[in-house]
Amino acid sequence: MRLKINKNEVYAAGLMMLIGLGTVLGSLNYEVRTLARMGPGYFPLLLGSMLILISTLILASPAPEDGEVSTTKLAPQFRAWTFVVVGVVLFIVLGKYGGLVPATFMLVFVSALGDRSNSLKAAAGLSAVITLMAVGIFHYGLQMQFRLFTWG
Repeated sequence: MRLKINKNEVYAAGLMMLIGLGTVLGSLNYEVRTLARMGPGYFPLLLGSMLILISTLILASPAPEDGEVSTTKLAPQFRAWTFVVVGVVLFIVLGKYGGLVPATFMLVFVSALGDRSNSLKAAAGLSAVITLMAVGIFHYGLQMQFRLFTWG
């Protein structure tokens, strides 16, 4: 099997690789240490390395054949962008005045409604599951100082 470079994605993959390299090089200015005792440079090193790996995979992904190239333009997704931005703003406001549970629920619920194919029931179910996972991971697992409920 011969490796083909996807010429359509060269610039995007190159930019991602450059950002990953910068992150890796910047993380080496800090103490990295080990997985058991991570230093401040460990997480940026890991993220930069993963970004380099993903950009390499994008670059090496097979290019579409001549007959497979689609000429249709994608319509801008204004609804999705609007709902995601509103969800993030609600998370910020509700995180400060309501706590982790209502903030996470509303973030996922409103953002899920940005997809036209989601129903209210599906968005509520997804929100409930993600909120339970967030409480388990961030409140109980990592013991972050983010109250579950705050009034005022």
